[in-house]
Amino acid sequence: MAVAYTLLVLFLAVFVAGFILLVMGAINFDFSNSEIPPGVNQPVKLRIIHIILISRAVVGKILENIGICSQVSFVRYLQGRKTLGADPKLFIKDLCFEKVPVRIYQPKVPSASQWRGVMFFHGGGWVFGSLETHEKLCRSIARESESVVVSVGYRLAPEHKYPAAYEDCLNATIHFMKNIEHYGVDPARIIICGDSAGGNLAAAVSQTLAGRSDLPRLRAQILIYPGLQALDFNLPSYQQNQRVPLLFRECAAFFVLQYLNGDAPNLEEVLEGSHMPIDIKLNYRKWLSPDNIPEKFKVRGYKPHVLLDCTTEVYETVKRFCEPNLCPLLAEDAIVQQLPESFILTCEYDVLRDDGLLYKKRLEDNGVRVTWYHLEDGFHGIINSFNSDWLSFSSGKRGLDNIV
Repeated sequence: MAVAYTLLVLFLAVFVAGFILLVMGAINFDFSNSEIPPGVNQPVKLRIIHIILISRAVVGKILENIGICSQVSFVRYLQGRKTLGADPKLFIKDLCFEKVPVRIYQPKVPSASQWRGVMFFHGGGWVFGSLETHEKLCRSIARESESVVVSVGYRLAPEHKYPAAYEDCLNATIHFMKNIEHYGVDPARIIICGDSAGGNLAAAVSQTLAGRSDLPRLRAQILIYPGLQALDFNLPSYQQNQRVPLLFRECAAFFVLQYLNGDAPNLEEVLEGSHMPIDIKLNYRKWLSPDNIPEKFKVRGYKPHVLLDCTTEVYETVKRFCEPNLCPLLAEDAIVQQLPESFILTCEYDVLRDDGLLYKKRLEDNGVRVTWYHLEDGFHGIINSFNSDWLSFSSGKRGLDNIV
C-alpha cells in the first residue's frame, strides 16, 4: 500500500511538473501543429482535452527517460484509474470468455422476452483503451437500449501484435454465441459494436462470422468512426483533418503499424503511400478510390495523390495490410454481401471519416442495408465524451442517442 501511494505521489508530482514545463515552453511541443476547425462546436473544450492528453504523454516520456516506467504503461495506468462503483440499474460482472477478460452489463429491469445482446470492442488504436475507458459508454448503452452488453478486454499492441486483438474479439464473441442461454439473450438479436480500432475489430469479426452456419446470424453491426484500411493515408479526410485532435494522421498510421509489427520503422513510407506496389493499389482502387467519396466531402481542400511504388523490403514488412481481418474494407464482395444490417457513424473532422464513407458504399453496393449518421461538427473520439462532466460535448450525446 505504501509503495502504491509513493508511486501515485510521484506520478502526480511529475505530471504537474511536466504540465508546467509544457505550458512554459521548456518542452518542445508546437501547438501550431494542431488545428481546431471553425466548424467544431465548443472548440475550447477540445483544446483543453488535447492539452491534457499531450501533458499526459509528456509526463509519460519523462518517466520513461528516467527509467521508472514506459510511456505506454503510464498512460494505461492513468486510464485504468477510473472506478464507477455499482449501478442501480445494472448487474455488472467480470468474467473470462476463452481466457479473454470481459465485463457483462445486464439490465435489472425484468424483461417480457429475451434481451438484445451487444458485443462491444473498445477503441484506443489497438495500443490503449480498456474495460475501464469505455465503462460509462457500455453502461449507457446497456441501460438506454435495455440490452446485455459484453465489453471485451482484448490484448493490446505493441506487446501483442496482429492478429491477437482480432482473435480475442472473435473467440469471445463465439463463446458468447454458443452460451447465449446463460445470459437471457435472444440469439436472433446479437449485435457487434465498436469504436475506432474497436470498429475495425467489429467489422473484421462480422465478416468472419458472416458465413458461419453453426452459429446464430448476427442481427447487426455498429461501427463508430472505424478505421478500415491502411493502404491510403492520403484520402480527402486524411488531408483535411491531419492535424485535428484527437487523432492526427501520423498517429493513425503509427497505431496501425504498432498493431501490425509492434513498431513503426516504415511510418514515413506509409504516410506518403510508398509502402504498397502500384499493381496492388490499382487492384483495390475500385474500393478505395477517392472517386467513391461524395464531392461535398472534398470541398474543404483535397489534392489527388500521385501513386508511388515501393521497395520489396518495405512491402515485406507491411504486406499483411492486404488481409481483410486487418483491413476489412478490402474483403471480397462475396463476404460483404453476407453482412448483417449495419449502422455507421462518421465525424466530419476525423481522419477516419472516409474509411466509414467508403465502407458504407461497399455495403450498399452489395445490397446490405445501412443506417448512416454523420456528425457535422464531430471529431474523432467524441462519443466517449458524452458524459465527461464539464468536458462533455452535445454532439457526443446526440451520436450516442442515435446508436441506442
